[in-house]
Amino acid sequence: MATPSEAELKDRARRLKLWGLLANWDKLSKQTWVREYLGVEEGERDRRSLERRIHGARLGAFKSMADFDWDWPEKIDRDQVEDLMQLSFLDDATNVVLLGPSGIGKTMIGQNLGHQALQHGHTVRRVTASEMLNDLAAQESSAALTRRLRRYCGPRLLILDEVGYLSYDGRYGDLLFEVVSRRHLQRSTVLTSNKAFSEWTQVFAGASCVSALVDRIVHRAEIVKIAGESYRKKEAAERAEQKAKERADKSKKRRPS
Repeated sequence: MATPSEAELKDRARRLKLWGLLANWDKLSKQTWVREYLGVEEGERDRRSLERRIHGARLGAFKSMADFDWDWPEKIDRDQVEDLMQLSFLDDATNVVLLGPSGIGKTMIGQNLGHQALQHGHTVRRVTASEMLNDLAAQESSAALTRRLRRYCGPRLLILDEVGYLSYDGRYGDLLFEVVSRRHLQRSTVLTSNKAFSEWTQVFAGASCVSALVDRIVHRAEIVKIAGESYRKKEAAERAEQKAKERADKSKKRRPS
């Protein structure tokens, strides 16, 4: 690795806003500890930045993709998902839409995309559709709504989970349209939904913007279609079977010989 020049070291100190060091640069820059100190300071600030971004992202508990059972879904494009994990879709503000029934792994994939983005220095926020729309609808003035919209329009990656699990009136459809429109071609959004786009008119009953909403989402999007039975139901059945076996074994041990 090439030794950084004095100009590069000074630029790093400037980015770190180490004004005392910079004010005494001619006297201190030749000291052997300066390079190590800059590295320690950068590492600590990177760590604290990641910590803040993880806290703000609200990803929740999730399993890593290393634990994803690729053999369980009846249909999933593994190559497509693994390519998305490289995050190139963020470069041109492409959206990612994960479509499929409940319990098939959509949220898990979305959370892993968010975690990857955080690790690469991006800002991320995860929220369910109902949380976001109820939050926006609760704002009592245009100014308050404008301020609150920044929460969802600002992050480099927004993960909008469970679109379609509940039904909303037209105003909620307009609010989602506002968020999607502000992010369109500027920042990427990951959406998970159990409803095909053709069913979104039922989700946002009475909203005249549904066609335009879908148009903006899919204009530049990777659509991942997943089919199959709920993995959560499978895990629940396996757990119940294991518990029944454990009880049966205990019962045998209690019986007199």
